[in-house]
Amino acid sequence: MAIHIDADVKIDSKVLTDVAEALEPHATDMFKQRAGRWMAVVEFGHVERTEPGPDEDKNPSVKIRVTSVEVAGDEITGGRLRGLQREMYERRTSGDTLFAHNEDEVA
Repeated sequence: MAIHIDADVKIDSKVLTDVAEALEPHATDMFKQRAGRWMAVVEFGHVERTEPGPDEDKNPSVKIRVTSVEVAGDEITGGRLRGLQREMYERRTSGDTLFAHNEDEVA
């Protein structure tokens, strides 16, 4: 049984060199499109964990940083990533009801 901790997530703003290099080819497009959106595959890494003392009225928190990113370079790749994002969302929000038959097939 997993223990649930109501922790806050904070994103560290430091941009690693590899991440900056991956974003560089898209920087001009991102600058020009104020309402633009870009699909990407992103990896996060743990930076810091904060546990408040017993008398503090704060949630524990974890700080993460983008450690790797690849931005979709065209509509085909962007569409594939959106499809994958939709599938991951459905899996996360379904309570395992949508995919229960898959577990039976594996057994």
